This record gives sequence, structure tokens and C-alpha cells, in this order.
Amino acid sequence: MAMPSTELSSPVALRALVPGAARADIRTLGGRTVVWLDVDSSVRKGALSSDASSMIAAAAQAARSKGYPLVAVMGSSGADIAEGFSALHGWGVAARALTDCSGVVPTVIIVDGPAVSGPALLLGIADHVIMTEAAYAFVSGPTMVAEFTGVLMDNDELGGAASHARYTGAASLVSVDLDSAIAAAEHLLSYLPGNNDEEPPPWPTDDDPERLTPEAGDLIPPTSTGSYDVRHVIRVLADDGDLLELRARWAPNVVTAFATFDGRPVGIVANQPVSLAGTLDIPASQKAARFVAFCDAFNLPILTLVDTPGFYPGKDLEWRGMIRHGAQLVFAYGRATVPRICVVLRKSYGGAYIVMDSKRMGNDLCLAWPWAELAVMGAGQAAAILQRRATPDERAEFERDYAERLLNPYVAAERGYIDGVIEPAETRREICRALSALADKHETLHARKHDNSPL
Repeated sequence: MAMPSTELSSPVALRALVPGAARADIRTLGGRTVVWLDVDSSVRKGALSSDASSMIAAAAQAARSKGYPLVAVMGSSGADIAEGFSALHGWGVAARALTDCSGVVPTVIIVDGPAVSGPALLLGIADHVIMTEAAYAFVSGPTMVAEFTGVLMDNDELGGAASHARYTGAASLVSVDLDSAIAAAEHLLSYLPGNNDEEPPPWPTDDDPERLTPEAGDLIPPTSTGSYDVRHVIRVLADDGDLLELRARWAPNVVTAFATFDGRPVGIVANQPVSLAGTLDIPASQKAARFVAFCDAFNLPILTLVDTPGFYPGKDLEWRGMIRHGAQLVFAYGRATVPRICVVLRKSYGGAYIVMDSKRMGNDLCLAWPWAELAVMGAGQAAAILQRRATPDERAEFERDYAERLLNPYVAAERGYIDGVIEPAETRREICRALSALADKHETLHARKHDNSPL
């Protein structure tokens, strides 16, 4: 685990005499000093009075001012109806304070019980959400859904942990109970700095950074359409075969995970061929973009492993905004200033080639394995467009020639679109060397109020 900081002998309470369901203190979690917030669902079902909301705001403000991560345990039925408008105003103050923490200190919310209405929206502001199996969260509950739509469902079906892990992506991790959720939060924070002015803490490891990894290449099927689990490749490359995958069940066609290389925490984005052949759709673009932005905010280098035939085609996706959401991923990479390394494992076609941190998007090192295919499209797709009236034999000859002339990394290397073609065995070594060389990377940021990210 990460190197420990100075531990507090006991928690230091914040505003201890303020009434309500919320309590906050500064304590040690896994050797890290954090601001701890607890919204207790056993106190009037966690209803947020103005006092309770002010406690949430005070905890967020303390985390931001002291530079400590904010960890909250949430169980709330929403704003306190009995208090009326004051409770609603208090929730707005809490939301503003949590927003002020964004990009300054890591924020993790553990949901153990209900998170209804306003408190549910706080989950969307937090960097990461860990839900227990007993938790549920929604803006409008089953009663409102039934009244407006006529559809009957219970709390778990509408907003249970499994639903948020699979369908909404709101849950980064799901744990059995509160104790395991707290352990998961501790594990997550071990990859992260306390705030955006610090570097991620180094991990102790005996794994040789010069270790060769020929088995990484052995995992790739001999045919370009063969499937494999990219997480096995990540485990081969990373220190001690360890990784922490986030939002594993949502948009599984892209993997987002933390791992370490030579003891340095790194954020990893990888296409996943076992799901939708590794194509990019709207959820995958959103998932990867959010993760890249998070890593950039907290000084984690980004490793991108590419194997994708392109964007997933379809009228439904286009009408739902594939352009806007695909642009989110382009935008996230384009503004990232942390060290960025890209390795093309196999396929990298078309627009997906650009958005998966291509060289011209500004990465620091772009490598490819010898059989990598970098092109506008695959040979079969090109033949379908350019050889529509050709005979089967003519199309087969076109595909063979197209693959031989264009579908190889050496053409891209000659034109400077990748920095080198390496054997899979050399991959871990090259990544570790690059991370060492880029450890002091700094970029000058242009003065502006904020960017206008595509939503």
C-alpha cells in the first residue's frame, strides 16, 4: 500500500455541537489524513436540515482549505420537509461547497442506505462513489415514477447499487457492506495525492522496472478479429500484477483503472475487445473522458492502451449525441497536461485513433507493437467502399494489398505519427523509463476563467 503520512492520535471533531444527522471530523484513514463526514440515516432517516447541510459544507470547506481528501458516508432521505425552504437552501450551500472541492481535493462518497433527491445529486459531483449492496439512490423515487409513468418498481430496481454499477455509471465501486466500502475507499485513496498541489504517493515494490513482458504479446489472438481480455495485458505490464478497476460493469468496452509502474501510480484507459469488440460508444466516451479529467486534475500520469476498430455505428447513437459525447474524450485528452503514454496493441482506426490519445493529440510517447494496424479503416471496410463493383477475387486482392501497404505501424512511424515500434516484451521497460523521464514534466497553462467542456 501507499507510504503512510503522519497519523492523528484521535479524530478532531468539526463543529461538534451543531445538531442534525451530519457529523464531521479530521481523522486518519489507512495512513492518510482525511476529512471524514458521516450523514447518519438512523437520525430522522438522515433528513438534511439546514444545520446538517451546513455541516456538509463545513467539512468540504475544511478539506479544501487544509488540502485533505474528503470522504463522506451518506445515508439520507433528502431535505428535511418539516423545516421547509431553509433545508432546501442548506442543501444548495452544501452542493456549492462540494463543487468548490472539485479538482482541488479528491472527494469520495460512500452510500450506505438511501441517497434520495438532493443528496443523490451530490453523488454526481463527487469524484468517486462507493455503494454498499444495501444502498440505493435516485432523484425521483418509485412513487413518483409510478404516478408519472405507471411503471411499478422498488427502490433496488430503480436505484440500487447493481443498477448504478451497470446502467448509470454513478457507482465507481460496489462493496458488500460498510466495512468493505471503507476499505475500498482506503485502497482508492492510496493511489491519489492529498490535493492537486501534491504528487501521488509512491508505492513500495520489488518488481523490476526492466522486467521483460513477452507474455503480453502472447495474449493477442493471431487473427485481427480475435477477442481477448485487455485486463490480462495490464496485469502483465503493471507492478506485481495489481490493478484497481473503476466502473467495471458500466461501459465495459473501455477499461479505466489504477495501477503502478516502478512504484508510480498511473491511470490506465484501455479498449476492451471482449465487449463490443472494443468500439467506442457514448457511455465508453463519457467513462474514459471523466477518468482522464480526474487523472489530469490530480497529477496521475495516463497510460492509454489502444485496440479499437472505431466508433460503434448506429442511428440511435448518432441521435443521442455521439458527436458531443465523443468530443468529451477528445477534449479531456486535449487539455490534459500530465505525462501521457500511448501504446497501440493492435487496431487503431479512424476517429477512434484520434480520440484514444494519438500523437497529434499531444501525448509524450506513442508506441506500437509490430502487428499494430493504424489506418482510416480496416481493409474489409475500405474494400466495401472503394471496391463495391469489384469481383470477389478483385476485392480479396485489394484487401491484401491494402493491408500490406497501409495496415502496419512502420508507415505511421515514418511520418512521425508514432515514436517507435517495439516488441511486446519491451513494453513495461519502455513505460517505466518514460515515466521516469517525464517525472518533472510541466506545461504552461493559458490564463482563462475555465474551459467550456462538451457535455
